[in-house]
Amino acid sequence: AQLHYSVPEDREPGFSVGDLAKDLGVEVRSLASRNLRLVSEGGQRHFQVDLAAGVLLLDSRLDREALCGQSPTCSLHLQLVMENPLQLHRVEVDVLDVNDNAPQFPKPEVVLEITEVANPGTRLPLEVAEDPDMGSNSISTYELSPSKHFALSINVRGDGVKMPEIVLEKALDREKVPVHHLTLTALDGGNPVKSGTARVTIHVLDANDNPPVCDPPISKVLLEENVPVGTLVTKLNVTDLDEGPNGDVEYSFKTSNNAPGKFTKLFSLDARTGEIRTKAPLDYEESSAYEIAVRARDKGSPAMEGHCHLRVELIDINDNSPEIVLTSVSSPVQEDAAPGTVIALIGVKDSDSGDNGQVRLQIAKELPFKLVSSFKEHFSLVTSGPLDREKASGYNITVRAVDSGSPQRATQKTFYLRIADVNDNAPNFSSPFDTAHIQENSLPGTSVFSVSASDPDEGSNAKLSYSILDNGMQDVPISTYFRIDQDNGTIYTVRALDYEQDKVFQVPVEVKDAGSPALSSTAVVHVFVVDENDNAPNIVYPSVPKGSAFHQAIPALAEPGYLVTKVVAVDADSGHNAWLSYRLQESAEALPFQVERRSGEIRVAQALRESEDSHRLVVEVRDNGTPSLSASVVIVISLEENSMQDFSKSLDLPQPSSEDSNLTLYLIISLVSISLVSCVMFGLVAARC
Repeated sequence: AQLHYSVPEDREPGFSVGDLAKDLGVEVRSLASRNLRLVSEGGQRHFQVDLAAGVLLLDSRLDREALCGQSPTCSLHLQLVMENPLQLHRVEVDVLDVNDNAPQFPKPEVVLEITEVANPGTRLPLEVAEDPDMGSNSISTYELSPSKHFALSINVRGDGVKMPEIVLEKALDREKVPVHHLTLTALDGGNPVKSGTARVTIHVLDANDNPPVCDPPISKVLLEENVPVGTLVTKLNVTDLDEGPNGDVEYSFKTSNNAPGKFTKLFSLDARTGEIRTKAPLDYEESSAYEIAVRARDKGSPAMEGHCHLRVELIDINDNSPEIVLTSVSSPVQEDAAPGTVIALIGVKDSDSGDNGQVRLQIAKELPFKLVSSFKEHFSLVTSGPLDREKASGYNITVRAVDSGSPQRATQKTFYLRIADVNDNAPNFSSPFDTAHIQENSLPGTSVFSVSASDPDEGSNAKLSYSILDNGMQDVPISTYFRIDQDNGTIYTVRALDYEQDKVFQVPVEVKDAGSPALSSTAVVHVFVVDENDNAPNIVYPSVPKGSAFHQAIPALAEPGYLVTKVVAVDADSGHNAWLSYRLQESAEALPFQVERRSGEIRVAQALRESEDSHRLVVEVRDNGTPSLSASVVIVISLEENSMQDFSKSLDLPQPSSEDSNLTLYLIISLVSISLVSCVMFGLVAARC
C-alpha cells in the first residue's frame, strides 16, 4: 500500500506527520512485535516512527528550497517494513512551501547611465530579484520610489518571470540634475509579504545635444562642364555649438549601399575642411546636374550629425560636334527621276543643349539636290532638277552639319550617289552619209564598209545592233546584194557585183539599241562599184562574122593621107578601161597604110605600088585596163583602077552615129547624171531623218 502525507517546511522536529497505525489498519500494540521500522530512500533521515503511539514524526527541520530547489513540487519517499507477516509499505511526504525567504537582488546597488538627450520612453533594463520560495511565495511585483523623470515598467517573460525596467517619462537635463537616486523594491506574494530592496543610481551623461548645422542646408552651384580636375566646387559652411570633440565636425558623402551615388566618382570631399572638388571630367551630356548629400558628423558620444544638400548644375559648353546619320540612301537613282524624288533620309543630332545643339544641314548649291526638313532633326535629300547620267554618272554628295554654338562646330559626311541609266539617247552614227567603193566581181562575203555608231547610254541601253533596211528605192531588194554584221556594223556583199549593171547602191543602215523601248537611227551608205577591166573592146564597124575579113576597095592611085576606112569599137567598161587605142599588127612586109591610134581611121601612108593588087591588114583595138584586153578585125584592101571616090563619099560605109562618135562624152554625161541623182537622194534621206 502507499501512504501520502504532507508537512510544511517550517515545522519543528517531533511534529506528527501522520497516524501510521490507523492508516495501515493495524493495532498500535502489534507494531513493536511486528518490528515496524522505517527505511528512507534518500541518504538523509528526516523522519522517525513512534512505535508507542503508532505515528510518523518529523526528525529534523525541513528546508524545501534545499531539498527540491525551484521544482514546482517537493516530495520525500519512505518505505515501512513490518514482519510476521513481512509487509512493505510506501510513504510519500509532500514538503509544503512556506514564505520563509525574502526577495533579494543580486547587487544591493545598481548604477545606470543615460544621456541627457534621451527621448521619453527610453527603457533601462534592471536585474531580476531572486526568491527561493515557490508559487505565491515567490516574487509578485516590484515598486520604484517616486520620481519626476522615471517610472517602473514590469514585463512578464514566457516562463512567468517578471522583468523590471525603468522608463524615462520626462526629458533630462544634466546641468540641473546630474544624478538620480531611486529605490527598487521586490515584493513576494506570501503572507505576510516579504520584500527586498536595491539602490538604483542613475547618472545623466552630458550629451552631444547640438548637431552640426549647414548654412544654408540646401545650396546650388553652377559649374561649367569640362573644368579641370581638382577645381573647387564649394566649401561647406557648417557650425556646431558644442565644444571639444562634440564640436569637431567630420564630413562624408551620404550614400546608400543599395544605390551608391554616382557623384562619388566625380567629386571628392575633404573630411576635415568640407571642401568639395572635382576628381574626374564632368560631361553635361551625360548628366546636367548632380545632387550631392553630405553628412556632417561631430565626434561626440553619442555622435550627432547634420546633413547638407548641394545641387551642382553644369553649364553646357559647345564641346560636341554634330553627328550625321544616314538612315537610308536610294542608290542608284534613275536619271529620269522627277524633281522631288527622295534620295536619302538623313538624321542629325548634337549632344549639346540650347543653341549649342541647334543644327542646320548644308549641301553644295551647284548640285541638283536640296534638303527638305521632315521633322525635328530629320531631313530628306530630294532632287531639285533633272538628272543626266550622260553628263554626270554619279555625285559625291557632301552633307555638312553646323551647330549654332560659339564657336561653331561642324562635321560633314560624304557619300556617293550613282545615277542609273535610262534609254533616253538614240544611237548616233558618226556620219549620216558614208561613201564606200568596191571592185566589181568581188567574191560574195567581201567586206565593203564598216559603219560606226555610238550611244551615250550604258549597259543594255548602249548595246547596238545593225540592220539593212529595204526602202524600195531600187528594183531589187538591197538585201539581195548586201548583208551587215549586226554586232560590228560591217557590210558584206551577198553576191558578185557588175559595174556594167549597177554602178552605185544606196544602202540604208539602221542601228538600234537594246533598251526598252528601243531607240534607233539610220544612215545611208553609198556603195560605188569600181569598174574592172572585164570587158574586151567590141568592134562595131566593120561588122564581120568571127573568122571573116572585111573587104575594102580603094583607088590604085590613092595618095598618102587618103582615108581608106575607119574601125569603130566600143568598150562596156568605163574610165581607163574604156579608153581604146588602135594599131596595126606587125606583118612580115611593110604596109603602105597606117591607123590613127585614137580615131581608128585607116589612111594611106605612102604611094601605092601597082604591082600589088591587095593588102591584108589586121587592126587591133586595145583598151587601157590592167590587164589590157583587145579585139581585132581583118581588113582586105583591094586596089582598083576605076575607084576614085573618097571613102566617106564613094563607099557605102555606114556612118557612125553621134552617140558612137562621142561615146566618151556620153559616159561623162552619165556620170554627171548619176551624181545629180545621188545628191537628190541624199537630200530626201536627210529630210526624212
